[in-house]
Amino acid sequence: MTSPASVTTLPPLSDDERAHSQRVVDHIRHFMQQHGGVIGFDAWMRLALYAPGLGYYSAGATKFGGSGDFVTAPEMGSLFSRCVARQCAEVLRVTGGEILELGAGSGRMAADILTELAALDSLPERYSILEVSADLAERQRARIAQLPAAISARVQWLDRWPERVMRGVVLANEVLDAMPVERFVLRSRPDGIDVRALGVGLTDIGFEWRETSPTSELMHAVADIVEALPQPLPDGYESEVCLAFQPWIASLAAQLETGVALLIDYGLPRAHLYHPDRNTGTLRCHFRHRAHSDPFINVGLQDITAWVDFTRVAEAADSAGLQVLGFASQAAFLIGAGIESLLSAGMQRGDIRHQATLAGEARRLLLPGEMGEIFKVIALGRGYETPLTGFSTQHLAL
Repeated sequence: MTSPASVTTLPPLSDDERAHSQRVVDHIRHFMQQHGGVIGFDAWMRLALYAPGLGYYSAGATKFGGSGDFVTAPEMGSLFSRCVARQCAEVLRVTGGEILELGAGSGRMAADILTELAALDSLPERYSILEVSADLAERQRARIAQLPAAISARVQWLDRWPERVMRGVVLANEVLDAMPVERFVLRSRPDGIDVRALGVGLTDIGFEWRETSPTSELMHAVADIVEALPQPLPDGYESEVCLAFQPWIASLAAQLETGVALLIDYGLPRAHLYHPDRNTGTLRCHFRHRAHSDPFINVGLQDITAWVDFTRVAEAADSAGLQVLGFASQAAFLIGAGIESLLSAGMQRGDIRHQATLAGEARRLLLPGEMGEIFKVIALGRGYETPLTGFSTQHLAL
């Protein structure tokens, strides 16, 4: 996570960055002109993030770590990934089979998980990485190549879902938040609430929000949200909904014959996410470790995310025939998976500087004001009845 920032305090762009962003803007403008000049925000976000060779995740800029735009939990050190590995080892001892990681970022988590699994004598038959970004896949290959050959030989890369079903573990760390979302605004009227879509229109120099008629899918999704909430939402309330969760989790379910999927991201159950006080939504852009809410600047150079509605994830899992096996804060999951023993062992080795680094890493992963409560872990499974130790200390309501 990054600290809030005003767009006026964002670092200036280099000439190359400005030129690249203009190419992305031109590509999106051309698409919009071909589709009537106004498109849904989900389509706009998909182009900004994933347009081949241009979008944020498709071009070659550094995204992760100190020189990128944000730091994910695996980039802080090895504690997070070692805990995930321990949970994977527990599942693999029951199911056998393999691990499939979706969107592996820099490859740091995969490398650390494989190293820990080797130490636990629990290496999977195969470790597959499904990566749609050719640039990120090359970076992942370079990192994995640094592992011992007996470990790296188990890794393969995919650009689409495997054609065969699998047994084992599916991992997705900070994948759901980057799925394109639709935005909406609620307008009060005498006979109830009017749902309006917040699409994107063209201006002479860029893009702007445009209220449009919602698709039937968006209208029904928002109506279901409003109906399920314990309190009414105010006039002018804006937020987001990810309609892509259902088909994506259906694809995941079709892939998993037996085993567990661990999805890790920032978000909340529906009743807490769509709170009246959160009346401008959760859309956030990340640029050089600063967060702001304007997706129409630095197009193609910044990440665009929205908080995850974990209730929608659970509903999609149920529709796809998967069972929710656990739902907990990141802190609770890491404690259940053994971070305290890993931290204690690490503190007994190394110098004071190493110990301070380890303590700082644990603090950012666990504390409520850092990542400990904002991030959640949900486990979805099929044919798996053994309790998961990562959820032994907490199971939150959805």
